[in-house]
Amino acid sequence: MTENTRGALFMVLAMATFALEDMALKAAARDIPIGQAVALFGLAGTVVFATMARAQGTPVLHPALLGKVMILRSAFEIAGRLFYALAIALTPLSSASAILQATPLVVALGAVFVFGERVGWRRWLAIGAGFAGVLMILRPGLDAFDPLSVFAVLGMLGFAGRDLATRASPVSMSAAQLGVAGFAVLTVAGTVLLTVSGGVTVPTPASLAFVALATVVGVLAYWALTRAMRTGEVSLVTPFRYSRLLFALAIGVTVFGERPDSWTLLGSAVIVVSGLFLLSRTRPAH
Repeated sequence: MTENTRGALFMVLAMATFALEDMALKAAARDIPIGQAVALFGLAGTVVFATMARAQGTPVLHPALLGKVMILRSAFEIAGRLFYALAIALTPLSSASAILQATPLVVALGAVFVFGERVGWRRWLAIGAGFAGVLMILRPGLDAFDPLSVFAVLGMLGFAGRDLATRASPVSMSAAQLGVAGFAVLTVAGTVLLTVSGGVTVPTPASLAFVALATVVGVLAYWALTRAMRTGEVSLVTPFRYSRLLFALAIGVTVFGERPDSWTLLGSAVIVVSGLFLLSRTRPAH
């Protein structure tokens, strides 16, 4: 098995488990507030990664966490987690996941203004087509428009900002230390959401079970994603991120009884094709 194949398999595993994480949090939010579910999930994940960091003999908190770049990254992460959690709790999982797939397009656009990267007309066309795909799913101004779907857009923008900040973050942080930072931010995001919405409730056994499931698959997803990005060529492994949409559609239909309409499916296809084309234009020649 080649390194690229192994990297692709790690990426598919990561996307499948991320979709399961979304499913578990959405199910937990049926019994407890979504902010409470996210805070519990973040706290459990922080404990797991802190234990891993200690077992590896490294500090739980990396000194770089207090740097400007990591603080900015954390702020974007909080925004992304906060709004995306609201999206998966209040809107169909399939449409929220589809909008999330536009993140690489926004990152490519942001790289032009933040890092001064040059973009040719073909890549601009791909970025524009991807945003058109998002509009197909949202359909603003039409009867099918769901105002709550804006949460998915805001979450996607938060994740794009996080990814841009990550490019400037130090490479000395271990996967466990990054996991501590990421899940600690989740705890903050859930607490902020609870502060706004109010109402902490006593968790039911079912909600605790779903939070535990989210923790297990979330940690596995983070580990698999880290392995994927460090195995094989990034330009060949990254396109497999879009498999998350397929898993989300399958879970939405089979678990939550969702029935994505033709516009949602078409918009999803446009976003994926645009993203794949954008990646193909950035792939180095051999």
